[in-house]
Amino acid sequence: MKYIQRKSLLYKTKVEYGDYTINHVQGCSHGCLYPCYAMLMAKRFGRVKTYEEWCEPLIVENALELLDKEIPLLKDKIKFVQLCFTTDPFMYKHNEICDLSIKIIEKLNKNNIKCTALTKGILPKSLINTSKENEFGITLVSLKEGFRREVEPGASQYIERIKSLKFLHDYGFKTWISIEPYPTPNILEQDFNELLNTISFTNKIIFGRLNYNSKSTSYKNHMLFYNELSKKVIDFCKENNILYHIKKGTLIEIDDRELRIS
Repeated sequence: MKYIQRKSLLYKTKVEYGDYTINHVQGCSHGCLYPCYAMLMAKRFGRVKTYEEWCEPLIVENALELLDKEIPLLKDKIKFVQLCFTTDPFMYKHNEICDLSIKIIEKLNKNNIKCTALTKGILPKSLINTSKENEFGITLVSLKEGFRREVEPGASQYIERIKSLKFLHDYGFKTWISIEPYPTPNILEQDFNELLNTISFTNKIIFGRLNYNSKSTSYKNHMLFYNELSKKVIDFCKENNILYHIKKGTLIEIDDRELRIS
């Protein structure tokens, strides 16, 4: 594992469902090929040059020291801290990253700061020792392993993600699922209802469309497709007493004339 130093760590995110965030790793070995927005931004701003470089994660060596300095300055402004928006806190088969993530969560919790975490890895069972105020989530866009191997080659198996989330849920933690970026049928044919029924135990679902992919946007009436699925998510969540958030640009009111033209 290689390391980098940073001058700051905690910052206010502009992501619509976020507050403060921390990205204590640069890059991600999951190597998602949707494509990955975080990788695109890293390349744009010169932090990495190639996909291969992105897939070799670098740990922020001074992360805990930075937190010791930043928490006293920011704690009164923070509602919660999310791990992470440009990397994965529980990167699959990277124990050193997972261990650091847990230490970060523990340090924030000791300062009465709630944490949320989202992963395509496996949530460690040791998270049961953290604050029950924390909320843990997984990204899940399919149940088909062939698709996972194609577009998330370095991430954990879908079923293992679900099991790790269910474990924490059964232990009393609030859990959530990010169904994003969800592929159009010309990319993957699958039963959306089966996916929803599999995760009916969770407390919250976030649903979002696939962006930055010409194959998705070329799918005929793709806006209608995402509208219909968004409404399915809303109905499913209402029926099962689950909170939901539909990402901006996913649910759009479209008139019949526009659909005939498109």
